[in-house]
Order: sequence, then C-alpha cells, then structure tokens
Amino acid sequence: MVDFLAENNLCGQAILRIVSRGNAIIAELLRLSDFIPTVFRLKDKSDQQKYGDIICDFSYFKGPEYYEGKLEAKPELQDLDEEFRENNIEILSRFYLAFESVHKYIVDLNRYLDDLYEGVYIQQTLETVLLNEDGKQTSMFDELIERMLVSYYRYSAARSSVDSNLDDICKLLRSTGYSSQPGAKRPANYPESYFQRVPISTTFISMVIGRLRSDDIYNQVISIYMGITVNLVEAWEPYKAAKTALNYTLDSANIKEQATRYAASMESLRPQVQQLLKEGFLREEIILDNIPKLLNCLRDCNVAIRWLMLHSAESAYDPNNKRLRQIKDQVLNDSKYNPKILFQLLLDTAQFEFTLKEMFKQMLSEKQIKWESYKKEGSERMTELAEVFSGVKPLTRVEKNENLQAWFREISKQIESLNYEDSTAAGRKTVQLIQALVEVQEFHQLESNLQVCQFLADTRKFLHHMIRTINIKEEVLITMQIVGDLSYAWQIIDSFTSIMQESIRVNPSMVTKLRATFLKLASALDLPLLRINQANSADLLSVSQFYSGELVAYVRKVLQIIPESMFTSLAKIIKLQIHDIMEVPTRLDKDKLKDFSQLGARYEVAKLTHDISIFTEGILMMKTTLVGIIKVDPKQLLEDGIRKELVKRVAYALHKGLIFNPKAKPSELMPKLKDMGATMDGFYRSFEYIQDYVSIYGLKIWQEEVSRIINYNVEQECNSFLRTKIQDWQSVHQSTHIPIPKFPSVDESATFIGRLCREILRITDPKVTCYIDQMNTWYDLKSHQEVTNNRLFSEIQNTLGTFGLNGLDRLLCFMIVKELQNFLTMLQKTILKDKAVVDVFKTMLTAVNPVQGIVANASKVYASAVAKSQKIWGPYLEAIMKVGQMQILRQQIANELNYSCKFDSKHLAAALENLNKSLLADIEAHYQDPSLPYPKEDNTLLYEITAYLEAAGIHNPLNKIYITTKRLPYFPTINFLFIIAQLPKLQYNKNQGMTCKKATDPVDWPPLVLGMLTLLKQFHSRYTQQFLALIGQFIRSVMEQCTSQKIPDMPSDVVGALMFLEDYVKYTKLSRKVAEAHVPSFIFDEFRTIL
Repeated sequence: MVDFLAENNLCGQAILRIVSRGNAIIAELLRLSDFIPTVFRLKDKSDQQKYGDIICDFSYFKGPEYYEGKLEAKPELQDLDEEFRENNIEILSRFYLAFESVHKYIVDLNRYLDDLYEGVYIQQTLETVLLNEDGKQTSMFDELIERMLVSYYRYSAARSSVDSNLDDICKLLRSTGYSSQPGAKRPANYPESYFQRVPISTTFISMVIGRLRSDDIYNQVISIYMGITVNLVEAWEPYKAAKTALNYTLDSANIKEQATRYAASMESLRPQVQQLLKEGFLREEIILDNIPKLLNCLRDCNVAIRWLMLHSAESAYDPNNKRLRQIKDQVLNDSKYNPKILFQLLLDTAQFEFTLKEMFKQMLSEKQIKWESYKKEGSERMTELAEVFSGVKPLTRVEKNENLQAWFREISKQIESLNYEDSTAAGRKTVQLIQALVEVQEFHQLESNLQVCQFLADTRKFLHHMIRTINIKEEVLITMQIVGDLSYAWQIIDSFTSIMQESIRVNPSMVTKLRATFLKLASALDLPLLRINQANSADLLSVSQFYSGELVAYVRKVLQIIPESMFTSLAKIIKLQIHDIMEVPTRLDKDKLKDFSQLGARYEVAKLTHDISIFTEGILMMKTTLVGIIKVDPKQLLEDGIRKELVKRVAYALHKGLIFNPKAKPSELMPKLKDMGATMDGFYRSFEYIQDYVSIYGLKIWQEEVSRIINYNVEQECNSFLRTKIQDWQSVHQSTHIPIPKFPSVDESATFIGRLCREILRITDPKVTCYIDQMNTWYDLKSHQEVTNNRLFSEIQNTLGTFGLNGLDRLLCFMIVKELQNFLTMLQKTILKDKAVVDVFKTMLTAVNPVQGIVANASKVYASAVAKSQKIWGPYLEAIMKVGQMQILRQQIANELNYSCKFDSKHLAAALENLNKSLLADIEAHYQDPSLPYPKEDNTLLYEITAYLEAAGIHNPLNKIYITTKRLPYFPTINFLFIIAQLPKLQYNKNQGMTCKKATDPVDWPPLVLGMLTLLKQFHSRYTQQFLALIGQFIRSVMEQCTSQKIPDMPSDVVGALMFLEDYVKYTKLSRKVAEAHVPSFIFDEFRTIL
C-alpha cells in the first residue's frame, strides 16, 4: 500500500505518531541513563546511613504514615529530606515524565488497536496494517526505579492531581526481579508477567509474531534495536516449541557449516575489496557496467561482517551459561575468528561503500546533463553523415546517396526526439536505434569507408552511454543504504576500539580510513529517526542530537589515542630537557662546545617531536565530516583531545600530589607544594614546547583548562556547605567532551583543594600556634619553632596560580559562613537557653548602666560575672579563633594576589583600582543626592567587578558580610564578657605584642581580635558601638579603682583591653576617635609609654 503513510491516511498517520513517540521515548531513556543520581543506588555505606530513612522502595505504599512519622519525629531528618528534595526534584521530574510517556505509549497503542477492530479506519484492519511494509515496523525497570518513583511521589504535587497516572505508572514499573548481571537467573514468567501489567490484545501479539516469523532473522544472535543484542538460546529457554525449533539450528554440524561458510566468505572477499579499492580502479564506466556485481560484493561483505560480529560478541553470551560458552567456543574455532582481520574487512568495506556511494551520488547529480550531452553528440554525428551522403560535403570516395542522406537525417531526428523524462520508452528506442545503425552498416556495405564506420561506431557508443546513464537510479543508493546498515553494531563496535587505537598509533593516517567506518556507523541513525521524520515530530532535533552526540563521543574516544600518544612522547621530551640536556650558557668556550652538543639526546628530542607532528598530521587528514547532525572539525577534535588529555593528567597529578599525612612532623605541606610546582611547571613547559608543532594556542589552553579544573574542584568542595548542591550536569566548569575526572575521597575533603585548605588550617591552628602579625609568621606554641609564613602563599601561587589562590579564598569564605552559622546556632540554642547564664547577663547589664558611668567595685563585679559564665567560653573561644584564623589566611591570600597582579599585570591592577575608586565615589554621591546615577538591579557591573577585584586581591576580607543576622538579646554584653574572660590568659610582650601565658591554655591574639571583629561586622553597627562602650567602661572603671587604691602600675587586663581597642582601630582602618570616644586620651597616653 504505497499511500499508507500519506498525510490524508488517518490510520497510517496514527500508527506513525505512536511509533515516532516510541523512538523518542527510547532515546530519552538512554539519555537519562547517564544522569541517574548515584545516591538512589544506596551502594555506599555512608549513603545508606545518611539517606536510608528518606529513600524508600514501593514498600512505602504499604504504610506511608509509618515512614512519614519517622521523619517528623526527627527534625534533622526533616531537614535532610527537604535538602534532598531541593537537589533532586528537577531530575526526578524528568525521569517521571519519561516513565509516564512509556505508560501513555502502551495506552495509545491499545486505543489504536481498539479503533482498528471497531472499524474507525475505513478499509483498514489489523491484517492490512501488518501486511504493509511501513505498518509492520512498530517498535517495542528494579529497585532503583521504585526508589525514584517513591521520591517523586513524596516530593511532587502530582499525587494530589486528579489527572495523575502515578498509580498506573507504579504498577507498570514495579520491580520484576530481573537482573542483567551475568549468572543471574531469570524470574519465573518473565517477561510475560511484566507485559501483562498493561495487557495488549493477544490477537495483535499473535499477528506480530506471525509477521516476524515470515521475516529474515539472522541465526541465534539477533540485534533488536540500536545494537541491543539478544541470544535466542537464552531468551527462548522457557518456551518448549521455540527451543525445539532452535535446537535444529544449533546442531553442532549446522554451526560448523555456518561458521566455516562465513570464514571462507571473509577469506575470499578481502582480496576482492582490496582490489576494488586500488587507486583508479573504480571508474565511472566500471561502475555502470558492473552495478549488480558490485552490489553483490557489498552485500556479501556486510552479511559476513554482521554474522561474525554478532556471533562473536561478548555481550551475547552469558559466561556462566555452559551451553552458551560451548556454542561461542565452536563459533570462534570453526570460523577461525580473528578480530583484527574482521576489523580490516569492516574498514575496507566501509571505504569501498563510501567511495561507491560518493561516485554514484556524483553520477546521479550529473545524470541528465550527461544524457543530454550524449544525445546531442549522437544527433550531430548523424546530421554530419547525412551531409556527407548529400555529395556537397567532401569526404574521400563517398558517392552521393539521397536514400542514405534521408535515412541518416531521420535517425538524427529520432535521436533528438528521445525524452529524458520517459526513461523506459527512451531506453527501448535507444536499443532499436543502435540495432538500426548496425544493420545499415551491413546492408549498404559501408565497412569499406573507415570514416563512415568511425562515425557510426561513435554514435553507437554515445547511444550505449545514454542507456547506461538512464539506468543510474536512486534505488541503487537505497539498496546500498539497506545492505550497509550497521545499527546492529551500535554497541558491540566498542569491542574493536582497542584495535582501532592500536592501528592509529602505528599508522596515524589510518584516521582517513576510519572516517568511512564512522560514517557507516552514522547510517544507524536512520533507524530511530525515519518514523520521527515522517511524522514531522518536534522530537526530531532532540533525538538526532542525542544519537549524533553519542556517535561523536565514540569518535572522540577512538581518536583520543592521538593526544595520549602525543603526551607520552611529550613526557619523554621534558625528561630529556630537564635531566639530560644541559642549558647552553651565553658565553661558551670553544673547547667545551662538544660537551654541550649532546647529539644523542638532541636527536632523541627531534625524533620524538617528529612523532608528535606525524600524529597531528594524521588527525588533520580527516576532512570535516557531518556525523548525524553534528559537524566534526578535525582541528577542533585534535584541540579537544589535547585538552582532555591535559585535564586528565593535571587533575590526576593534583589529586595524587596533594594528599597529606596529618601526623607527619614537620608538615608535608611545603615539600609537596614544591614537588607539585615542579610537576605543573613540567606540564606548562611541555605545552609551551609543543604548541608550534601542533598549531595550537598553548598558553590559552593551559590557562582555560587549569582554571576549569581548579574552579570545578572548588565548586565540588563548596557543595558540602551548600543546601542546594551543584550537580555535574549543572556545573559551568564540567564538560561532556572534556570531562574533569572525579576521584574518590581520601579523607573528609571531597577534592585536593579541600585537603590543601584543611592542611593549612591544621598547621596554623590557633590552639597549637602563635601568629606574629608584624612578621606574617606562625610559630609553634611549645617549641617556638617557625611553622610557616607568608611564603606559603607564594608557593601556592607558583603551583596553582591565581585560580588556586582564588579558589582557596572562596572555600575559606564558605568555611567562615559555616562557622558563623554554627556559632549563632550554639548561641541561640545553648547559651541563651541557659537560665543561669542569662541571669548573669541581666545582672551585668544592670551593673554597667549607665555605660557612660563608672562601675563601682569594678574588679569584683567583672570577676564575678566571668566566673559564673566560665562554662560557655570554651566553645565560644574555639569558634571565634577559627573565624579569626581563616580571616588571617584570607588577608594573606589577598596580599599575595595583589602583589602578583601588580607585578605581572600592572595595567590591569591600576585599571581595577581606579574603576573601583570611581564606582565607590559615584555610589557615595548617589546616596548624598539620589538624583545622581546608580547601577540598576539588572545591571551586573557591581557583581562582575567584585569577581575581578577579589581575583586581583583588591578587597578587605574583614569588611565582608558573610551571613544575614537577626537581633539577639545581650549580644554586646556577651561579647564583652567573653573578651575580658580571655584577657587573664594573655600577657604583653614588647617584641611580640599580646601573647599567650600558658601553652596549655592557648589563646592566640590576632585570631581572637579578627574573629571578634568579623562577628560584630555581621550585626548592626549599634552592637559594635555598645560593645566598644563596655570595653571603654571596663578600662575607666578598673583604672579608677587602681587610682583610688593607689596602685601605680596599669593592670595587665587594662593593657589587654587597650591593646584590643588599638588593634580594632588598626584592622578596621577607622579613625582613632572611635576608641577615644570611650577612653580618655590621658589613659591612652600612659598606655603608649608602656609600649
């Protein structure tokens, strides 16, 4: 039925839409299979412990109240559940839509069958549809899916929707117990019980099976869709009749006959194809004269390749099934299976097919022009002969013959009248004209005149060419397309990847031959796209992109051997340059010239460099190719491959090189950073060396990829601090073509940047070190030995560059946020909930009022308040010092970034500083006069300039607002009491400033001051004013008491409090008047004499 799929045929269009949707659903399921959130597998113990209570299978539906009750009983589980929902609802919704479309597909198919039975489609029945070639081609999950469906059910609003199919979808997709793992037994009644979940008409099933029975099925291993192979021995095991029928095919003698036949076929076909591929052999006339022979050769090659590939595929045989193992062994032995020979035949066949197709397309496009040209030539020859026999045109010994003159004129007219559009009639008439020209030569004894004979022979030749040209039909290309189908190898082709790569490594020009194989594989895209295209479905682009993307990814995978081989050679070059070849000095004595020549080493470098350029040449020989709908540019392919290999090696080096032993003394930090720096320098130098030989922008690629690696690792590390995680598929730094590898965690950190950050925090811990601000150095509290200094950040800059320091700074920001959040939670839930402690704060507040006054009996009042609240200061001190420590590190990073920016990019640094100042001036002016301009909300200028300023170290970490806060009772009082509680643990030293008295009770002054400053910065400035006023009151009250008691020396606590005010003013870069507003200037004068 030619018009079954015509637009006016409602029956054909309905089934076409269903089949089109089926193909799109399969593509979507295959696409989504790469995005299954690993957490739903619950493979790791950590995942099981963390998410076990919130991820359920269908057992949830037996008692949802029980599961929900468990969550409600634990606030931390509720919080985790909410976080899990936020992170996964988007991907779960997409999976659900895919599952829903599977159910809808079956429902729509059943509805279509019902319409057929009821005669909705006039003149169409199930029998006529299945008899039609287009009509018969209609196409046809476990605990993981159950968990995803339950999570979707719990998190989405779908369960409350009246139109929801959720119940039907859960029924369809509940676990079958089937496992594709080798050795797993098939569950009873599988897959019948599965298909019975949504029953399909048994009549329809019987007819489909009957239709399949009359179709061609290749032996016992078949491909059902896009390379999904099924071994019928295993699949038909439960069905007695089918199993019995198959046993005849699987008879040992029959297998041997088939295997030896295809082995012999391959042996004879290889030299034939190689002969056809010889330069200049396939010419137009050869092709036109031998179309059936060439097509037969092509068909035989493809049949042999298909049988051998399917029956030797590892995926088609369960290694735990003894019978299958025996069949496979016999097939491999009897066919003398050699994957390299089979691959060579595939390569040659693909090349032959490609050449033939291209030549035939060329002939097809020129068909009418050539036919008309031959017609014109033939007609002109006959007209000339007519003129010869007129006696007017002189030709040696030709007498005038009016009959022949008239006859040749008539023949000329007959040739002229041939019509290209009516090829059948024209072909028949051309044969008759050739016969007439043969006869005229015989009957009129024209053989005696060589010129006339030549004219007749030329005309016959042109007429022959016309017949051959008219026979160039598009059907030949269609036949080649059907015969050359490689969709069955969509998956099993991967087993030949290592052979392809080895061939390229040995001979890089092999890439040109592989191009034809990739294009042959691309023809597999016709299978899923044919019906989608015919249905004019909107899914065409999406499905095309998916399959084209998969194929391009495979092409990249095969060709990745070129960058891999290049980098192997590069590593040898760098080793020779660093360790073997001496650097030639500017001045060199003549007698030492021979020592520096090192011809052997230099020859080796030249040879390796030549190898690299040959590899480059190999990939660039592959022309720009359209693979599906994606254009593959070999230059881009080479660059992407180089980037991928660079990313793989650098990421691995960073992962392995930055693993620290926390028990090592002294710390491994500096030695490992130095080693890592040398490794990174080696990569950098190799890139610099190679860029001209492979025509790439080495520095650009280096900076882009190293920054991407570091930023991605920072992003992954920061995920642990985020409620809504950034998944790989959402990350701007991750790429499908040039993926950044993920490595398993070796400690609490997720990545190398986390390990580096935590190691720095460990060795500069305020509990074991003392930071001397004037020297930018940390010293061990007990041994007084230097632990590290600001050179650490220069070393990180050398190793990881600006991106590394910037990433470290960003990670510290997240850590500070987390620390401040934890601190406020502790303050609200522990300290402010302790009645006894709150009473102390109330008493204190009463005692210090008014704050401008003096506290009577100061020492006793303050000492009593500190003593009564002593128990809360341990965790308080730890949190404040952690924040202070991280702020010191952020300051050091900013200094290093700013220094290197001014040194390496002075114009950028100057431009940024000026732009920053001018922006701040404009903003300040706007607040004084709102009519002046200010960046609008949708203007990203301030956001973008901040990123640049932070990267250049032009910012003050102490001015940053890390968290949003609410009003807290007694907050200035609590912080004031905390500070005076720490002062007795400290002493003033003229050389070192404020230092810890006892190493057993450590308090490090700079982290303490900066931590407190940062904490106060997060709240309204009035809290800071109140806090400073309390400090000032404390100094005045204690000094007043000393004066009245005639104590000449300034108490150490007062020195500490004044020192705090001095440092506060210094770090905040505020005016001294801020401190002097609370403390009389004469006290400051006396204090400075002590300093």
